[in-house]
Amino acid sequence: MNRNIARVGWTAMGLLVALVVATTYWQTWARPALGARQDNEIQRVAEFEIRRGAIVARSSGSSTPGDRAVLARNTPREVGSKTLYFRRYPQGRLAAHVVGYSTVGRARAGLERSLNDVLTGSNRSLGSLVEQQLDSLGGDPIVGDSVVTTLDVDAQQVALDELGSRCGAVAAFDPRTGRLLVMASTPSYDPNYVENRFDEISSITADCTPASPLLNRASAGLFPPGSTFKVVTASAALESRRYTPESTFFDPGYCIAYGKRVSNFDTSRPFGNLSLQTALQHSVNSVFCTIGQALGAKRILETARSFGFYERPPLETPPDERLPSGLYRNGDLWFPTRNADVDAGRMAFGQERLLVTPLQMAMVAGAIGNAGILMKPYVVDRIVSPTNSIVDRTEPERIRRAVSPRTARDIGAMMVLAVRAGTGGAAAMSGFRVGGKTGTAETGVQGRNVTWFIAFAGPEGERPHVAIAVVLQNQTSTGGATAAPIARAVMEAILRPPSNP
Repeated sequence: MNRNIARVGWTAMGLLVALVVATTYWQTWARPALGARQDNEIQRVAEFEIRRGAIVARSSGSSTPGDRAVLARNTPREVGSKTLYFRRYPQGRLAAHVVGYSTVGRARAGLERSLNDVLTGSNRSLGSLVEQQLDSLGGDPIVGDSVVTTLDVDAQQVALDELGSRCGAVAAFDPRTGRLLVMASTPSYDPNYVENRFDEISSITADCTPASPLLNRASAGLFPPGSTFKVVTASAALESRRYTPESTFFDPGYCIAYGKRVSNFDTSRPFGNLSLQTALQHSVNSVFCTIGQALGAKRILETARSFGFYERPPLETPPDERLPSGLYRNGDLWFPTRNADVDAGRMAFGQERLLVTPLQMAMVAGAIGNAGILMKPYVVDRIVSPTNSIVDRTEPERIRRAVSPRTARDIGAMMVLAVRAGTGGAAAMSGFRVGGKTGTAETGVQGRNVTWFIAFAGPEGERPHVAIAVVLQNQTSTGGATAAPIARAVMEAILRPPSNP
């Protein structure tokens, strides 16, 4: 009799284990593949029975150690006999393009989408999965892991305030480690409105058409780089060993490219004889046009590749929310097979068919400031379990050496001169070494430009603590007048946080 009871007990235990394993497979291991299908509404609804992990960011200006700004949390709601957990975004539009949204009817975006398996606990070990399934069978909800981001919410707020109603973006990171500090895009939107008030998002207007509030202009917006690309061209020139910072040129105020006159942006000021250093300091188009014609487009683009062009910028957000920079032809990324296929003179100062993202141009500035080393940007600092233990932590990762230390030093010195006594004066900050480059790209619409500023900054004698790119669409002025002041305000917020005046 005891043997029969034991057999029944073992059979029941086997059935329970089989049930747990089957449930675990379909609700956890198989969930990422099923959930990745944006049309799988049944799966999405089922996932709202899970208490998703929070998404948070440290507020650098807080006087309370360990303080967090909650970017995404749950709101429980009783639906029938079930408790469902719906997302709320306490900071509204502040970090909408990075955090994204998780909804029943409109799927997901941002980190809510790319880290869905983390936030729902689907990526855990077998032991943890069995344990959470037993909890589920006992009536306790499955609880996902939380995500701690690297975002500086105070600097993020400054970026949004400075961009204001203009269409544009700011991307800033620590070039020594790759920690993403700011990723702001305007117009922004409130992710709380996505589920039931989407028409209010659709009706957002701005000073550009279309306003595209859901577009993350910082990583998926493609713009002509204008004179910020001169940093890449100057790097290619020095790397070729055909030029030095002291190489001399003659500037008549224009150059001839493909039989047409290409003028400096400031047509009233030919420089005559000048050095490469002075040409970058004052953003003289003709000098870079001459260098482009001498080096050829392919050589310059190979240097651009070393900075990350022609690659999708690395970040934890979804791949389709990050676009590669480079030459585009008929809407597709394109690397020429012949120099003759590209107007290298115009490309050398950031026109032709070049299109770039602010994140990429921040990476260019960061590599120059970091002695030529390009670090991998990341926005997830760590993953934390429901019991507050660290599941995973991101470690700084070097992508490659973009240029030699000597080239980075020389280009960096030129960029510092551009801020101290050149076109980037509006970004100067007392007590910090700032190197920058302005950009004003023509769009084909008379009097309407895309304006830029890229920079690195940090205490004197140290490697820069921040690299930044600012872009504005539909502007009538220059990058030095419109974008450089925004860069300064954001860098000030990062380098001089309120708690450390």
